[in-house]
Amino acid sequence: MCHLFIYHTSASLMLCENADPDVRSDLERFFSRLVPDGDPLFEHIDEGVDDMPAHIRSILTKMDLTMPVTNGSLDLGTWPGIYLWEHRHRGHQRKLSVTVMGE
Repeated sequence: MCHLFIYHTSASLMLCENADPDVRSDLERFFSRLVPDGDPLFEHIDEGVDDMPAHIRSILTKMDLTMPVTNGSLDLGTWPGIYLWEHRHRGHQRKLSVTVMGE
């Protein structure tokens, strides 16, 4: 087994279809509509209008993934890919932990 964990509250990890780039842009549009940047509902805007929406998006998605490993390689099948999904407008340095267990 391989476990990935991201040490941040404004980005997430995602295992998603990787063959069609429209999937990623559709997800971006969906979450932008679900949790819009600049919504006057949010008071926590210390780092900009995308601050609290980024935290909410990371809560609604995942900060960790656990995947099978077979013969020394991730066993994800044909279509999935692993993404670090940045929920802020500008990129940040991100820290990940990778733990591999088993033979």
